[in-house]
Amino acid sequence: MALRTLVLALALALVATVTFASPAGEEEAPAAAMEKEMVLDPTTGEMVVAPEYGGTLTVGYKGMLNSWDPYSGWPDPPVMGVLEKLAIANWGIDRDEWDLKAPNTYPPFAITGRLAESWETPDDTTYVFHIRDGVRWHNKAPMNGRLLTAQDIEFNFHRMVGLGDFADVGPSPFAGASNLLAVPFESVTATDDSTVVMKLTRPYLPAFQVITQDLMVYILPPEVIKEHGGITDWRNLVGTGPFEMTDWVDGSSSTRTRNPDYWSHDEKFPGNRLPYVDEIRYLIIPEEATLQAALISRQVDLRGPSGGWLSSIDAADSLRQTNPEIVLHTHYFRSSDAFAASVREPPFDDVRVRKAMQMALDVETIAKTFYKGYASATPQGMVGAQGFYVPFEEWPEEVKKAYSYDPQGAEQLLDEAGYARGEDGTRFKTSARDLGSASYAEIAAAYWAEIGVDVEINEYSDWALYHSDLFAGSYEGLMGSIAGASYAAPVLVGWHRSDAQWNRPLHQWPELDALVDAALAATTFEEQQRRVQEVDMYAIANHWQIWGPKAPQFWALQPWVKGYNGEFDLGPNEDSLVVSRLWIDSQLKEEMGF
Repeated sequence: MALRTLVLALALALVATVTFASPAGEEEAPAAAMEKEMVLDPTTGEMVVAPEYGGTLTVGYKGMLNSWDPYSGWPDPPVMGVLEKLAIANWGIDRDEWDLKAPNTYPPFAITGRLAESWETPDDTTYVFHIRDGVRWHNKAPMNGRLLTAQDIEFNFHRMVGLGDFADVGPSPFAGASNLLAVPFESVTATDDSTVVMKLTRPYLPAFQVITQDLMVYILPPEVIKEHGGITDWRNLVGTGPFEMTDWVDGSSSTRTRNPDYWSHDEKFPGNRLPYVDEIRYLIIPEEATLQAALISRQVDLRGPSGGWLSSIDAADSLRQTNPEIVLHTHYFRSSDAFAASVREPPFDDVRVRKAMQMALDVETIAKTFYKGYASATPQGMVGAQGFYVPFEEWPEEVKKAYSYDPQGAEQLLDEAGYARGEDGTRFKTSARDLGSASYAEIAAAYWAEIGVDVEINEYSDWALYHSDLFAGSYEGLMGSIAGASYAAPVLVGWHRSDAQWNRPLHQWPELDALVDAALAATTFEEQQRRVQEVDMYAIANHWQIWGPKAPQFWALQPWVKGYNGEFDLGPNEDSLVVSRLWIDSQLKEEMGF
């Protein structure tokens, strides 16, 4: 930190305007074309082109509309930037302290106030939030620019968790898909127009992160909810955020326009009111090849936010060769090539079978060949957040052995479990419902065939169907899963409970439930880390799921998109807030002919 401070001090002493020299032998270009104002990015210590206002950022994404209203479904990308939460990750944090490069529910030191200007915790079951003064709802009926109040916050939390006037209705039917119901609320009360007091029935260490950042805790307009029962029409979407929803063409595009009355300033450059661009336009392009073509032809300025990221390593390599001017940023935040085995019935109720399925996979070779060396083959459990998992090299030798490629050992385990090869060489047949790469699933199936397990791959057509089957537990065999996730571990570990909607192996393991409860009941950060590690190692040793390579995703930006350093989001479902802090270098864009 001392070196960073020295660098910042020296940089601030420099003139903020940098003059670019003309190539030798050429006439000097006009001054306007020769000079660009440069400013210091205090989070990285680097000089960057000064922010400027105006223009449209066009974002390519594949489309995943579930709901305009987080009460009834997974919040859709157009909600982001329109609605706000109590707090977000701090865009102005020193990137040496926290780099913001993985999706997360952020730790308290990396959080800054949004709708809540400040807060305190007078005891371990009480949270007092002071609502920011001067925040206004969009100047759109029926809110008409009125001031946000603490009563608005109370209304939203009552509605989501089933308190107050919503006690008879109960919590949101979708809340179980988030982590909000894990918080043991006793009451949520607006004690005056600017103060909300939340009481818990018992201490719960992750409560603050969930209350401020969970994907369900967007603050919606009470008048709209009371008039319509919910938000089912985008025209009724009113928020307090940096953008207003101004257009939606089903299956084609959505447009959000700059809120001229937005209260917030850039955390890096406090003198600059957000947002920088006049509008963000999302183009819905489900086909990967078409989306990539739109990027190359400059129809989109960036892809990455809201599921629009580039996940094909071949496509990323090709882009680097054919369009080196396009900027690529790599994100490793989870493996989407894991599988969970339904342990409710044979054959996967036997841990020896689950272990054999893991040992049959040569993950290291797949990572080097199919993923061209980009993917990590080092095994992890569900948890991938730093400090909350035990690194592979520290696992017990017997556990490490079960995550190493050993087809002979796998066959021996299947023989011991009573699954001998039949006349056709098959031990048993099963199916796998694919979540990640269909090509990887087929490769895995080929390895499993080598040990006599016939796996039929069925690919999900959309995420909504996947979530429907997952939450209903209506599947047998193998279900696509995730592993090594860098989400907030205290929240993620709750997924391991037998009664959790995210319990992918559909287990009923009291021992694991007890470990989860202990982790969630931790009263210190250090205890919580240790307890989460215990949960993760129990799941690893019992093969809660089958590990697959941790492949990267890529954000791709046109060179004129400025202000980006590889950040992923500012909280769960908040990647559009990153986009709202970017700007367009109009001079460079014009020089490139666009």
